[in-house]
Amino acid sequence: MSPAERPSPWWDPNRYRDRKPFLAARRAITAACRDWFVARDFVEVETGVLQVSPGNETHLHAPATTVSAPSGERLPRYLRTSPEFACKKLLAAGEERIVEFARVFRDRERGDLHLPEFTMLEWYRANAPYEAVIDDCVALIALAAKTTGSRQFSFRGRTADPFAAPERLTLAEAFVRYAGIDLLTTIHGGEGDRDALASAAREAVRVTADDTWSDIFSKVLVAHVEPHLGQGRPTILYEYPAPEAALARVKPADPRVSERFEIYVCGVELANGFGELTDAAEQRRRFTQAMDDKQRLYGERYPLDEDFLAAMAIMPPASGVALGFDRLVMLASGARRVDQVVWVPPADNL
Repeated sequence: MSPAERPSPWWDPNRYRDRKPFLAARRAITAACRDWFVARDFVEVETGVLQVSPGNETHLHAPATTVSAPSGERLPRYLRTSPEFACKKLLAAGEERIVEFARVFRDRERGDLHLPEFTMLEWYRANAPYEAVIDDCVALIALAAKTTGSRQFSFRGRTADPFAAPERLTLAEAFVRYAGIDLLTTIHGGEGDRDALASAAREAVRVTADDTWSDIFSKVLVAHVEPHLGQGRPTILYEYPAPEAALARVKPADPRVSERFEIYVCGVELANGFGELTDAAEQRRRFTQAMDDKQRLYGERYPLDEDFLAAMAIMPPASGVALGFDRLVMLASGARRVDQVVWVPPADNL
């Protein structure tokens, strides 16, 4: 590409001028959210970006670096994919309501809805059920719309009323409705029966010999469920199956499902939250399994944060959620891509 054909840089005054309304919306929504949390006695915290472990999810990738100890020894570190471990240590230390506008990082992610560096709005309530943070999310979606004067969110031809009562749909209900699959019959003792789900999903998605239960679950979710979510109004997708619990506790009344939820608006995944697991042994088991899967799929694994696992021993019951702040601003401001609503977009080759 010749110099004349290259797009102007983001800081070109004319190009920047086009984004200023979106940035004004970001500034207003940030202030409104901060006021909302202050009014509910949340403490805003700032936790470290450099971590021993960036998080232990199979499909999330973190930028790696090294730091030098005073001795000169080079120590491996990662840029965090979430502030979750640090925030939960603060719950263990005695904080009860905390919130962070966290800068987080993801390798291998770039697109209209993805950036390698972005803002995660993450908050936690000690001694509160996960329904409490679900209600928080619904309130903040409406607050963002009210702040910008938006009566309707839209994205890629889909629309949603941010003030409407959300649709509430369990994963089991969603799989039956949109894929014709009885998901819960493929879960036994909290574990997924790979062959049972492969058989049930054979007409819905292409299943390969090396697909795990979680691989098949994800294929069905992406192909058949997610396109229907958050249309007309927000959707709360909850009671994720136990094999996909991540850092959520299993529901006592039904060990096949967990206290995990996600919120979708206009087909966009906006938030992911948990009734938080406090069993360190179970969390270690899940992390180890996830890292085994990461090694199988990507040839890498991340260390466990032993300090976090130790803190779980005194962490109170809690609920927490991570909300993609850039995505919320994009929807509330009418932008078409998340890079339009961040102050400094990433380099064009990322």
